Amino acid sequence: MLIVVSSPSGGGKSTVIGNILKNDPEMEYSVSVTSRSPRAGEINGESYTFVSTEEFQKWIKEDRFYEWARVHNHLYGTRKDVIGEKLARGKDVIMDLDFQGGLNVKRQSPDAVLVFLLPPSLEVLEKRLRTRQTDGEDEIQARLKNAREEIGYATRYDYVLINDDLEKTIEELKGIIRSERSRAQRLDILSGE
Repeated sequence: MLIVVSSPSGGGKSTVIGNILKNDPEMEYSVSVTSRSPRAGEINGESYTFVSTEEFQKWIKEDRFYEWARVHNHLYGTRKDVIGEKLARGKDVIMDLDFQGGLNVKRQSPDAVLVFLLPPSLEVLEKRLRTRQTDGEDEIQARLKNAREEIGYATRYDYVLINDDLEKTIEELKGIIRSERSRAQRLDILSGE
C-alpha cells in the first residue's frame, strides 16, 4: 500500500511520519529526489537524494520517476525503482510529498491513501516556520503564500487531519493505516491470491 502524507511547509508531516516509521516495521519510507541544496543537518540518501537540476531533468527524460513536481522553484520526485522494490518485498510505503506529488501518485495508483495534515491556523503555521529557523523572511513569506493555495487541495485527499496535538495526530494516522490495511480489496486471502 502507498500512503502519501502532505501538508504545507511546517505542517508537521516529517515529525508524524518519523514516528510512524519508528513504530511500524511493515512501513518503509520513500526518500524523495530533489534538485535543491541540502539544508543544515540533512543527509544525502536519508533526508533526500540530492541531485543537480540537469541530472533530475535527465531522469525525467529516462522515465525514472513514479511522480515528480516543481515545488518552491525546485524539482522533487519519487523514483519508480525504489517504490517497486519496497512493494515487491511486501512493505507498505509512506511518502512525504506536497499536494502535487500526492495527486500524481493517486493518478498512478488510485488505491493509494492520501492524508493531508492541516495546521490549526495560518498563524500557528507561521510560528512553526519561524521556530524552525531554516528559512529567511522571503522564503517564509513564499511558504505562507503557497500554504494558502495548498490547503485548498486538502478536499481532494482521502483523509484530512488537523495537527493541533501531535500525539493525537499520530494516533489518528495509525488508525487510518490500520483501517486501510483491513480493507477487503487489500486482503489477498479474499481475492484468492
